[in-house]
Amino acid sequence: MRVNKYISEAGLCSRREADELLLAGRVTINGEVVSTGAKALDGDEVRVDGEIVRARLLGSTPAAKRGVYIALYKPVGITCTTDQGVEGNIIDFVDHQERIFPVGRLDKDSEGLILLTSNGDIVNEILRAENHHEKEYLVAVNKPVTEEFLAGMARGVRIRGQLTRPCRTRKIAKFGFGIVLTQGLNRQIRLMAAAFGYRVTQLRRVRIINVKLGHLKPGQWRNLTDAELKGLLPQRTQW
Repeated sequence: MRVNKYISEAGLCSRREADELLLAGRVTINGEVVSTGAKALDGDEVRVDGEIVRARLLGSTPAAKRGVYIALYKPVGITCTTDQGVEGNIIDFVDHQERIFPVGRLDKDSEGLILLTSNGDIVNEILRAENHHEKEYLVAVNKPVTEEFLAGMARGVRIRGQLTRPCRTRKIAKFGFGIVLTQGLNRQIRLMAAAFGYRVTQLRRVRIINVKLGHLKPGQWRNLTDAELKGLLPQRTQW
């Protein structure tokens, strides 16, 4: 199997993060540094940063074990990284008994809904850009929200050399608005608002596709329901 999947199924990290390890030259197979696209065969010795990676699933597999799928209300100050050397990392914060990793990211300065799972395949399927999955946010800013500002945000904004996709916006308060995105550029909403002279003072994600933040309070998490899982990826039959 591809080495990124091998690393993911060993529970070390998601496939996307495994690709980053490969690009950084931190993965070896039988002592040789490999890059993305490399494959691990039965009997191969795969190492990350010199440490052996032992796959849980290779060759014949036992009865499939259901993965872990949770919704967390991430508080401000928690960093969405699996690097447990980072203070305030999300893995130590949740402290789950299973090896889990976040589906995408939410800025350290932002709060709200983030999904975590033990299933690396799910991470990639949900994050795949062409799926155009919706994510909804409630945003507070430092100046009164105007119709011109909302219309400009909705049309798309040029940030870091690229035009953001059209999105939906709505006014919810004098200094607050809601926005639904179908992409996840780094610090996207903050940069979009800044292009119009606004500064984001609070940002909370309240929905990812069909999963809602609901009544969760900062720091609380819950397991996703079967209906939520089916709504996230309708074509998938195994969890």
